[in-house]
Amino acid sequence: MNQTFLQKLQRVKGEDILSIFLFLLALPVSFFYNRKRKHMWLICDSKKEARDNGYWFFEYLRREHPEVDCVYAIDTTSPDFDRVKDLGEVVHWGSFRHWLYYLVAEMNISSQKEGKPNAAVCYVLEVYGIRKNARVFLQHGVTKDDMEFLYYKNTKMRMFVCETKKEYNYICERFGYPKGWVVQPGFTRFDHLVDTSSGKKQLLIMPTWRNWIGKPTYKSKEFDDITDFTETEYYKCWNGLLSSPEFLQMIEEEKMNVVFYPHRQMQRFLDKFHLSHPNITVAKWPEYDVQKLLKESSVLITDYSSIAMDFAYMKKPLVYFQFDYEKFRQGQYAQGYFSYKEDGFGPVVSSVEEVCASLEKLSQSKYAMEDVYRRRSEAFFDLCDQENCRRTYEEILKIIE
Repeated sequence: MNQTFLQKLQRVKGEDILSIFLFLLALPVSFFYNRKRKHMWLICDSKKEARDNGYWFFEYLRREHPEVDCVYAIDTTSPDFDRVKDLGEVVHWGSFRHWLYYLVAEMNISSQKEGKPNAAVCYVLEVYGIRKNARVFLQHGVTKDDMEFLYYKNTKMRMFVCETKKEYNYICERFGYPKGWVVQPGFTRFDHLVDTSSGKKQLLIMPTWRNWIGKPTYKSKEFDDITDFTETEYYKCWNGLLSSPEFLQMIEEEKMNVVFYPHRQMQRFLDKFHLSHPNITVAKWPEYDVQKLLKESSVLITDYSSIAMDFAYMKKPLVYFQFDYEKFRQGQYAQGYFSYKEDGFGPVVSSVEEVCASLEKLSQSKYAMEDVYRRRSEAFFDLCDQENCRRTYEEILKIIE
């Protein structure tokens, strides 16, 4: 969904104004500091997280290429700080030093488009050509939709990393990047994405966010009454599934543990879900790690989240619960090359009853991925090894050379 200027203005925060002053202070210093560290690589995921493609690439560099001058950016008050502090140099997110490193770095590498000292200020600097720097987008999930905010005209990123050939072809054709700037080395975190479920009866329920609820603006009312979260279709459908007598009876009979982990943008609403069944765990960030949950779970229920790709990569069964498809397409992401019904890795359903029926069918097959979806997975994922970090490193070297 394209955002109007007024919508963007509504999301401007006080810290964005402060960042302008930090940028102006760091700018003259950067001219001198650049002589000292002209080959620095600045790496990150999101402000408080070190567990995505950025983290795994940083870990790889420190282990395999200690000669590379690399720094990881994260809020040092985050629980994830402990994951990186002993690997190498870490800089506090949004600090003066972070701004200095951002201006000096030979490579700015991130799994998030917002992976920079301040997304709003840096957007102006980069997209309008005020700051020309080499930025590598490791991605957070496989791109399958038509996301205009990732078009070259809206990012000016130097390297766009893809996981699959279909994704690569689509981005090359649609997103407007110069020839050779889109590459397919694979996702660095997939080097460690290995099924550890071992027959464990754990059902992971992980819906993605809704733009009009997670980051409300004046247009949100066109999609839901967001004055009361419990009146939104999102809440009613997911809470309806988790409290459904049919669903609860099934998980009891199957002796199945359920982990409910909504997208980070929706976690602030977790207290609205009154779930007291002993078989259901409401998982909060940062206590639970997404990749660990994906690896150890036997079945996944999601809606439109790209984490379905991670699950399918491991050849494990999943169900798409899509009760608001048209609304999602209009209010969040437009249709891309990927059709859930024709290309997806599990059944697409729109009601609680259909979800339960799909789970019942999976229980009869001892939670094995159906052949039709397994074939789709095998055709879709053309890189299935542990060489993604190495290939990514070599692609970055090509830019430098």
